[in-house]
Amino acid sequence: MTGRGDRGPLLLIAAGGTGGHMFPAQALAELLLRRGWRVKLSTDARGARYAGGFSHVVQVEQVASATFARGGLVAKLAAPFRIAGGIASAVATMRRDRPDVVIGFGGYPTIPALFAARLLRLPRMIHEQNGVSGRVNRFFARRVHCVSCGIWPADLPEGVAAIHTGNPVRRAIMEREGAPYIPPGDYPMSILVIGGSQGARILSDMVPGAIAALPDGIRHHLRVSHQARAQDCDRVRAFYADHGIDADVRTFFTDIPRRMGEAQLVISRAGASSVADISAIGRPAILIPFARATGDHQTANARALVQAGAAVMIPESALAPDMLAGQIRMIFDQPKAATKMANAAREYARPGATEALAELVEGLAAGERAA
Repeated sequence: MTGRGDRGPLLLIAAGGTGGHMFPAQALAELLLRRGWRVKLSTDARGARYAGGFSHVVQVEQVASATFARGGLVAKLAAPFRIAGGIASAVATMRRDRPDVVIGFGGYPTIPALFAARLLRLPRMIHEQNGVSGRVNRFFARRVHCVSCGIWPADLPEGVAAIHTGNPVRRAIMEREGAPYIPPGDYPMSILVIGGSQGARILSDMVPGAIAALPDGIRHHLRVSHQARAQDCDRVRAFYADHGIDADVRTFFTDIPRRMGEAQLVISRAGASSVADISAIGRPAILIPFARATGDHQTANARALVQAGAAVMIPESALAPDMLAGQIRMIFDQPKAATKMANAAREYARPGATEALAELVEGLAAGERAA
């Protein structure tokens, strides 16, 4: 690490505005703050809305950025100018307070910080959470000193060497790491339904009907925690209520670690952070990958947990309430198999992921170049 008197070395984290990028970034920030580092977060206005989990001592710097993948013709034509403005702003900021290391976690809001770091020849790296690298990380993979991956093997540009660190998870998740699993039985049970940082319409369309189709002997013991989009909450609540199902439906749960720790089953998208959380706590899962994810990376994420024996994967194209009900019943009717899935999830987890990533950051600051 490089010294700065009593100010401590500075890590600049660049992350896009989704939980998939922000949660591992938050975990790294938590650890390095405890080790005496200063941490800044570079993101755009959308990303800043997802930064509430970071410590109050983390300074959030908003920079202009844009994507060529969304929006109309005018937005796409304006994108290069917004990105250029963001890079200029990032360069000016880094000159005033020079980072010891810049790390990007993916998403187009990371472009200005990583470009600026390259222009200023600062130590820089990226962390790819998914089994298939995103467009921005793919672009920068050959332009940084180190590439770390959350899921292995990862689909990276040819010739790029990477280090498998695993995906960092937040302290709140790690506090529940390996919490004892209570297998399904003739007593109160919980199902947690999560669909990424913004919920998922298909889960709201399919899961309530699947739970309603379960036999009375299972359904009457269930309590469901269901994360849904704001526009879906009322209809999902009404469906559960009409079918006598005890359900808590919200747009966002602030206590996911507790709910996951208490769950007999998690039904989820297959974002990298969700897979990491499920495996860290150790719970059986039914994963429904987002079909339009870039490079179909959620299928790659889910496949890793399925191959470990910890999850069942259902493609969106095959998802239907009756079929999903059959998969839920299969897990709930076999307590020993459910326990085996929970144990397999824990064995798949990489509880040292945050420490491994922090060591790469500190190595870069000390002048080590891994790639």
